[in-house]
Formats: sequence, C-alpha cells, structure tokens
Amino acid sequence: MANTKSEIGSYGEDLACKYLVSNDYKIIERNFRKPWGEIDIIAKDKDQTVVFVEVKTLRKSFNLMPEDNMSQAKITKIKRTASLWVGFNDNKIDPNKGFRVDLVAIELLNIDNPVIRHYQNL
Repeated sequence: MANTKSEIGSYGEDLACKYLVSNDYKIIERNFRKPWGEIDIIAKDKDQTVVFVEVKTLRKSFNLMPEDNMSQAKITKIKRTASLWVGFNDNKIDPNKGFRVDLVAIELLNIDNPVIRHYQNL
C-alpha cells in the first residue's frame, strides 16, 4: 500500500483511471504538466466530451474528505490549463461537445474497498 503523499496520489490516479474506464471513458493522457499548471487525467466521456479530471485522494481522515482539498482557486487554475491544452489539441475536441472539468474523490479507508465519488462539470 502507498505510504507517501506522492505514492497515495499516484495510487489514487490509478484507481480513478480504472473507475473512468469501467464507466466507458477513454483515457487520452495522464499527468499533463506545464509550468502554469497540471491536470491529472485527460479523458473522453462516452458522449465524446473531453474531460479534464482532478483526482483527490485521502488515506484516512476523521475530519476531512478528499473534496475539501478542491478549492475554487484550484478549479480556476485547472480550467485555465485545460483551455491551453485545448488550444494545442483542438483536433481532439468535438466542437459540438467541448470540454468539462470533473473531480474524482477517493477515500482509502479500507484498501480493499475504496470509496470513489465522481463530480462532473465543476
């Protein structure tokens, strides 16, 4: 099991990808990083909408949920980074569908049964 913050984050991203694929998403890219921002997962929903996914994972916490780590400033930064990605990859975007930003929140309270919550269109 993952122990460090980066290991927990990476494990959570792996779980999020499995969750998304099991819900008919196609993973386009992972860990898109530029000096101005980063996006954990870029995927296509079954309706062909490009989805920029932020993954928040917490191992154990009595007072916090993973969602509590998603601030409005973080959402704004992800949307800005997503817009820049779209500018360089407009051929991957269906103009009739566009794109959206989602959050996948993962709680690792029980390693064999993680709790996954998916929030669409932040």
